[in-house]
Amino acid sequence: MLPPAKDVLRKAALDARKALVRTLSDAERNLLERRLAEHLTSLCADCRVVGGYAPIGSEISPLLATEEARAVGSIVAFPAFDHPAKPFRFRAGDPLLPGPFGLMQPKLSAPVVEPDLVLVPLLAIDGSGTRLGRGKGHYDRALSRLRTAGARLIGVGWPLQRLTSPIPADAWDVPLHAFASPDGVEWFRSRP
Repeated sequence: MLPPAKDVLRKAALDARKALVRTLSDAERNLLERRLAEHLTSLCADCRVVGGYAPIGSEISPLLATEEARAVGSIVAFPAFDHPAKPFRFRAGDPLLPGPFGLMQPKLSAPVVEPDLVLVPLLAIDGSGTRLGRGKGHYDRALSRLRTAGARLIGVGWPLQRLTSPIPADAWDVPLHAFASPDGVEWFRSRP
């Protein structure tokens, strides 16, 4: 039997994530995001530059963890598009301005930095670190170079986003090193 096509998986994963978040009260969501931050804090504290993301809709927020990283001296950066057709770069600074695709991003005058740890949003992830994103390839283009440079790539999501079945991988998909959720951090390869 062939695995479901990525577009079918993408819709099912997004629907499941939205359904989960609809069941959470603000207090429950805050508690789960705090638990996520507890798992991420030690990873972020050892890094010079942490790449985060500003959550959209039903995405789990890593912002408590990035704030804790900033408090212990790490530079915190977020994706910023200079042009929607080009790969984004990480810029140091808070995501205060609207960018393409509904993202909030730092000012384009903020310094470009190279994260040594990247917290990556996702729709789903499997046991080999194959990430299912929104299908535009923005993260794969940016992460390929960062992974080659030695950055640790950590997928971030709700526990139900960790699939037990494999996600079909394309040649351009960049595998992640681990998945972090309120339940903990699961490493897919030997821990760096």
